[in-house]
Amino acid sequence: MAIKMTVNGEEHSVEASPGMPLLWVLRDLLGMKGTKFGCGNSLCGACTVHLNGSAVRACGIPVEAADGASILTIEGLGDTALGRVQRAWVEAQVPQCGYCQPGMIMSVAAILSEEPGLQPDQVRARVNNICRCGTYDRINNAIGQLFPAD
Repeated sequence: MAIKMTVNGEEHSVEASPGMPLLWVLRDLLGMKGTKFGCGNSLCGACTVHLNGSAVRACGIPVEAADGASILTIEGLGDTALGRVQRAWVEAQVPQCGYCQPGMIMSVAAILSEEPGLQPDQVRARVNNICRCGTYDRINNAIGQLFPAD
């Protein structure tokens, strides 16, 4: 099945089996290794990407649902306004093992993009990704750095 999608601003056409998770299309067919496999059940958030501007768990999205869609992965944040989340993560030294962090960053970036008027505590409350290393204090500090001091 031929699927056309725009990933990080670049158009792609991929041949994929119906029902193949978007995660495997991104990782195995397009070489986007920043999006991680965690639980495979859309629970942990390691595979979070933006699909048409909204955060989704790529392990639970069949590729045909992405036909014609615009997808943003961690590789695509770069120097965009959303890349400021990545900078905050580095400044707060968030990662321990780092495995969950691309999905965590993508979740926070989507929340900020969808609801720019939120306060730090509101952003923190909306993030439901799991960090097995327990770096939640550092994650909270990074989120706080995204807001100017009063």
